[in-house]
Amino acid sequence: MAEASKLNDSDQALDILNRIYGYDAFRGRQAQIIASTCSGNDALVVMPTGGGKSLCYQIPSIVRPGLGIVISPLIALMHDQVRALTVLGIRAAYLNSTLSRSEQDNVLQRAQTGGLDLLYIAPERVLQPATLAELARCEVGLIAIDEAHCVSSWGHDFRQDYLELHRLQPAFPNTPRIALTATADARTQADIVARLNLSAPKLFIEGFDRPNICYSVQPKTDARQQLLQFLKDHQQSSGIIYCLSRKSVESTAEWLHTQGFNAMPYHAGMSAEQRNAHQERFLAKDAVIMVATIAFGMGIDKPDVRFVAHLDLPKSIEAYYQETGRAGRDGAPAEAWMVYGLQDVVRLSRMVEESQADTAHKRVERTKLDALLGWCEVTSCRRRHLLGYFGEEHEEDCGNCDVCLRPPVTWDGTEAAQKALSCVYRTGQRFGAGHVIDVLRGQSRDKVSNFGHDKLTTFGIGAEFSDKQWRSIFRQLVVGGFLSVDHTRYGALRLTDSSRGLLRGETQLSLREDVDKPKARRSKTTYTLELEDEDLMQALKSVRKEIAEDNDVPPYVVFHDATLLEMIQHRPASLSDMLEISGVGQAKLQKYGQTFLDTLAKHAL
Repeated sequence: MAEASKLNDSDQALDILNRIYGYDAFRGRQAQIIASTCSGNDALVVMPTGGGKSLCYQIPSIVRPGLGIVISPLIALMHDQVRALTVLGIRAAYLNSTLSRSEQDNVLQRAQTGGLDLLYIAPERVLQPATLAELARCEVGLIAIDEAHCVSSWGHDFRQDYLELHRLQPAFPNTPRIALTATADARTQADIVARLNLSAPKLFIEGFDRPNICYSVQPKTDARQQLLQFLKDHQQSSGIIYCLSRKSVESTAEWLHTQGFNAMPYHAGMSAEQRNAHQERFLAKDAVIMVATIAFGMGIDKPDVRFVAHLDLPKSIEAYYQETGRAGRDGAPAEAWMVYGLQDVVRLSRMVEESQADTAHKRVERTKLDALLGWCEVTSCRRRHLLGYFGEEHEEDCGNCDVCLRPPVTWDGTEAAQKALSCVYRTGQRFGAGHVIDVLRGQSRDKVSNFGHDKLTTFGIGAEFSDKQWRSIFRQLVVGGFLSVDHTRYGALRLTDSSRGLLRGETQLSLREDVDKPKARRSKTTYTLELEDEDLMQALKSVRKEIAEDNDVPPYVVFHDATLLEMIQHRPASLSDMLEISGVGQAKLQKYGQTFLDTLAKHAL
């Protein structure tokens, strides 16, 4: 449906935004990106999750003559995008293994005869010789590479299939390509451009800030009880809980069920059918919690995810930002909550050392892990440090992170640190934190006496601190670089060169005192639901649910909650009034407008 019109590309783009998508104006740099792409330029777009990346290639695919090819890494993501576009009246399809041979032939025929605006396809499929030959018979107007960070071996989600996508340039030499991602530092950005062989690309690096997300990190003491306490504020919310292992995912989901939560597991060890069923349920239902490994989440377009929780430390700040970015895509308040402890540090450090990566990549991974650990322990605005990592300055404190809401108490930990370091040295730098803490606290355990450590001068010199307090001290000493973890000796703690100055009293050390989770500040949405309007909201949601089930799409594909709230606020009385509501375009107006008008009228009586 390349639009034949006397309007220029920019005017066509705005017309499509208004008429099809139902929005009055572009956000951020969307208009610039679309104009550049429509003009035939290659581009790299780095835009926060929920910032509207999809429009940056969907609208140019409609404006430019020919077919827009979208490289997408996940079958489920393709299905979701195509369903949503079809509801809008846009001619979209996907080409993957879920289709029969005849269905695939039909899709290709539509593409070759101008019957499609957008075709979604996986990287491994698009590069097959037979597929390239079929696509060569199409007029291809644009190639979009979504989740482009997957091409970079420096990125947090590297995928081998993406490495060959540079072959699309000689296959379609006159077709502009646009690479898009939510997360890429400077090194990854350069790698994307080089590996995809983008031609003099325009760079559009949007701000990374997600001001509606409240970031909070707690020391891990009893992870499940801490999670339960956190979830008390989210009884009726949808959310994602990330765990490092499949076993932890399964057990956590099962435990949450016993606590009365609607929780489901998701990991790569499950069958494709199970994963798809759980994902569909998560997208379609309210108040569902997905407990998952990092196998879940890429491209998930559920706008009302109210929280993302981490029970285990992610591998890097990039991974953390990407995962937490799945919360609050509708702009309403959301929380990113995490617990972490010394054992997380030990485990992730061991994973880096035992990986098959070369020395250079291991060094980068260690640096990224160190950056994340340092961020966990910051004593000033957490958001400022997070944005600073991506090269974005934020002058003022955000007022919406745990550090701003409850500034951490710090104390002079120099003497405690000296005791800890001395005990590590006296015990031979051969033991983990648990054993060293037993010696410091004077615990007469078998292991302590068997090694004769109850005879050491450091035995019992730290009795004034609890086990929990000592674990906090050791965690901060590792993060601060005063202690290292020897993975060849089962996580034994070893002194570093930095520890010498501290032991000699030449360095003073300030440590943070671990505190409980603060309450998140609730920012205001555009319209706050009044008590007397709650019945109307439920009625609109009920109508939306019926329509969604009839059309086999998630409810938010029909209308977002924000659109329903705007209906309640403005009470449209006609179809023309309804068209003024943000998120209501021509296609949805024709399909659903009267049904929602009838519901509004019924509640006005």
